[in-house]
Amino acid sequence: MKEGVQYGGQAVIEGVMMRGRNTMAVAVRRADDQIMVIRRPVGSVQARYRVLRLPILRGVVALVESLILGVQALMFSASEFAGEDEGEKLKPWETTLAMGGALVVFVVLFVILPNLLAIGVQHLGAGPVATSAAEGVSRIAIFLAYIFGISKIKDIQRVFEYHGAEHKAIYTYEAGEPLTVENARKHSTLHPRCGTSFLLIVMVVMILVFSLIGTRSFLVRLGLRLALLPLVAGLSYELIKLSGRKSVRESWLLRWAIAPGLWLQRLTTREPDEGQLEVAIKALNAVLEQEAEAG
Repeated sequence: MKEGVQYGGQAVIEGVMMRGRNTMAVAVRRADDQIMVIRRPVGSVQARYRVLRLPILRGVVALVESLILGVQALMFSASEFAGEDEGEKLKPWETTLAMGGALVVFVVLFVILPNLLAIGVQHLGAGPVATSAAEGVSRIAIFLAYIFGISKIKDIQRVFEYHGAEHKAIYTYEAGEPLTVENARKHSTLHPRCGTSFLLIVMVVMILVFSLIGTRSFLVRLGLRLALLPLVAGLSYELIKLSGRKSVRESWLLRWAIAPGLWLQRLTTREPDEGQLEVAIKALNAVLEQEAEAG
């Protein structure tokens, strides 16, 4: 395993995207059962501006860049899975619109709606502590209900199987084992450095940060919370990076701290089949080979 490099990725439509320090690769199983792989170099504005490598700031940059790469990976997977039928291919503007819609849903569900509930509690005579508690509890409840709801959708369950395959492939590499289906199969589908765990950390950090804002005006509360979202993302990034370190995973105290994120992954990952593991391994191998060639 290459020291200092934390490999990760995401599940896409019938495939997996993997990313290393300088390379991204996407592997997709097409309808004709062929596995198509693309790999390309990826850069970061952090390489040009050292200030963006500072804690908190680097998390905001990493999140934005990950969203962009995620869009590109989804575009490729949708196109490849559609095969030769041009009418079924996802157009760039459609993907951008979908991602924009997802951001709007995030703000509505996890910023605006909890604030409306908190304002309602406040108008009933609750004090600052009770109002903040109502906002935080409602945010976590909405998040858990959302995850549980989408986990019941059949097509999403297929994506969650690829999510499990992604984790198993990464675990195999981190264990220093050859990247084979047999080795990957024995590993867990739950990984501390996961987007699901990251989102749960975001929810908790939002509670802690937003509890420091005391105002009775809904619009002012909302504006401040939107302005503080980059800080929330940066702090959450630092925590998820910390939780992925081997030394942290071996600490019993911190194991308990990251346990809720792992429990939640039982909803967002499924046990993959051999074909899905093969796809995830091809994506990771493509990244490793490209970075080895680049030195």
